[in-house]
Amino acid sequence: MAEEVLIDPNRKSRGHLTSSLLAVAFLSSFGSSMLYGYNLAVVNSPAQYIKDFFNQTIVRRNGSGVDEETLTLMYSVTVSIFAIGGLVGSLTVGMQVTRFGRKGTLVHSTVLVFIAGGLMGFSRLCGSPEMIIIGRFITGIHSGISLSVVPMYLGEIAPKNLRGFLGLVPSIFICIGVFIAQILGLHEILGKEEHWPLFLSLVVVPTFIQLMLLPWFPESPRYLLMEKRNIHATITALKWYRTKSNIQAEVEEMQEEQRSLSSMDTVSVLQLIRDPSVRWQLVTVIVVNAGMQLSGIDAIWFYTNTIFENAGIPAPQIQYTTVGTGAIEVIAGLVGCFTIERVGRRPLMIGGFSFMGVCCAGITFSLMLQAHLPFMRYISVACVVGIIAGFCIGPAGVPFLMTGELFKQSHRPSAYIVGGFLNWISNFTVGFVFPFLQMSAGAFCYLVFCAVCVGVAAYVYFIIPETKNKTFVEISEMFASRNACEIESQPVETTDRLRLKKMNGYGALVSEKMDRIEK
Repeated sequence: MAEEVLIDPNRKSRGHLTSSLLAVAFLSSFGSSMLYGYNLAVVNSPAQYIKDFFNQTIVRRNGSGVDEETLTLMYSVTVSIFAIGGLVGSLTVGMQVTRFGRKGTLVHSTVLVFIAGGLMGFSRLCGSPEMIIIGRFITGIHSGISLSVVPMYLGEIAPKNLRGFLGLVPSIFICIGVFIAQILGLHEILGKEEHWPLFLSLVVVPTFIQLMLLPWFPESPRYLLMEKRNIHATITALKWYRTKSNIQAEVEEMQEEQRSLSSMDTVSVLQLIRDPSVRWQLVTVIVVNAGMQLSGIDAIWFYTNTIFENAGIPAPQIQYTTVGTGAIEVIAGLVGCFTIERVGRRPLMIGGFSFMGVCCAGITFSLMLQAHLPFMRYISVACVVGIIAGFCIGPAGVPFLMTGELFKQSHRPSAYIVGGFLNWISNFTVGFVFPFLQMSAGAFCYLVFCAVCVGVAAYVYFIIPETKNKTFVEISEMFASRNACEIESQPVETTDRLRLKKMNGYGALVSEKMDRIEK
């Protein structure tokens, strides 16, 4: 019988970027992550039209309108309810990925987008502002799910030397989603008053494409082997995502992680919080995910036009300036994606947050001085661009990547719940409070964001080790000394270790004991 062990001669597990890996990364990000970016920016351009629609509906129902402050409050609710939906969605991630799998959760959640798109698209026809708010809430639920599940899925199917690259693909598509919303929001395209319902409902298009194609791709091999214990499906998935020479090393690495787990059951959030062996990993997830949103980036995205207006940019030019910032987001995201496997996670996080902090301070001083020095208005615009570029080059995607890397299989879903919860509650806080903070504190409100950025950068510098090209077990061992505990090693349920062999062209898992008998 022709027999060949499917492993590199030098025993190194260095994966290659196959077309299947790239396709599933693009497809899952296109139909899920991109919608998060799109929904962040889509309410920016038609803000006044939406406010007018709210006021006209109230006049028709009650016979009189409301003041500007009430309209601002209603619009703030419309903007912020997206984050409340995201919070709800993030809390369901653990249950869904355990029951349906990573890919299955993404496929099942597409129904939410179709419901939300229909509500927002027909809201004006039905004369119902409530449909916009409910639609935003439902799209938030979908984004809350996908924002955690997409990086989890890509992190589990990626070889360790490509985990950073594939892990930042969703952040690039978030930037692309923002950019597309900014382009479509131009007055010459969908920026007219009659087009805003269509503008809000276009989210159904990428979701439909994802729904048609993503089911053809395999589930996460780690999920199939370690949670479903389906060896045949695991091998099929690995063959799909890997070159043949990498499969054996991948199986051995998964088995090593499996042996290190004290339990194969997925831990709850409460168990995660109580587990001393992951204490510093949990603190890290809390700091980087909360810091990502409290850095002020959502204030920049939600209220870009208002910020530029306060900076003195002429009204007709604001929409084009906003589109320019979107292009810079995409470029910065690409820079981060193609450099992360060279420079590592830490430099992108430290550099990104530090640069954002400097730019937040720069906005404060430029807004204070622009009444006396007219050129300062351009400094403030440059600082806005700097905040966006600094965010997209690292802090936009690395926290989600870190959340998956710092935990092993049993703890990962609950870690994403914690990270997602903090991410979305911080998102809601900034989106709801920023307009009132800006009215009360003026230019000084950006100093709050400056302090957050500097604090997170300092935490990453002093606490977080570099995880580039490390297995999940190796990363856990790096934190073991800080957590003052040892990594447990438990036997796998099967009594013998498994080896992958090629027999007559087909991969098969055989025990080492049987392998010795055959020889």
